[in-house]
Amino acid sequence: MRHVMSIPPVRSRRRRLAALALVGALAACAPPQLPRLGPDARILAFGDSLTHGTGAAPAESYPAVLEQRLGRNVVPSGEPGELASGGRRRLPGVLDRVRPDLLILCHGGNDILRGRDPAAIRDDLEAMVRMARRRDVPVVLVGVPARGLFTDTASLYYQVAEDLGVPLEDEALAAILTDPALKSDSVHPNAAGYRRLAAAIHGLLAAAGAVASPADG
Repeated sequence: MRHVMSIPPVRSRRRRLAALALVGALAACAPPQLPRLGPDARILAFGDSLTHGTGAAPAESYPAVLEQRLGRNVVPSGEPGELASGGRRRLPGVLDRVRPDLLILCHGGNDILRGRDPAAIRDDLEAMVRMARRRDVPVVLVGVPARGLFTDTASLYYQVAEDLGVPLEDEALAAILTDPALKSDSVHPNAAGYRRLAAAIHGLLAAAGAVASPADG
């Protein structure tokens, strides 16, 4: 007897295609994965005044809050007023001194405020990512809003994240700096804003597999 191949009903095929499309969309939204951080891991938070915690007490800065949330050592290295070019010069020495297991890079805000060429900012950020990777240090990038109304993360951060395949936190600062209740001045969060930023970074680290999700403790 000749075998006749059965053709799935149109509705069944549509459901299967829809399921595959959903899986593809979820995969596209997932951040690049990071190595799991052990309990003794050391995290370097590197940047400018946003990392320094300008606008709040030292214990209220995002690195301090993130350390409490993660139960891991977070070393702050934020230099108020620093341009990304300055961070590019400063980072190698900090990496060699701290020897972190992860770098959280939040830089470029001063460059954006001063109207510096986005291509130059991008070049500095990419150089910093590569410096860390040459030392086998994975990187997480925190996006800073574009100049003006501070509504959206500047496009250059998406370009860096896509080109180098690094996880990007692209929502928190844009949301914080449009909410007066979360700001200490026009360009810096207050304590509540830094808590919001730390929570967002924690969520990204969990989504990238570096730590347990906040719900899991």
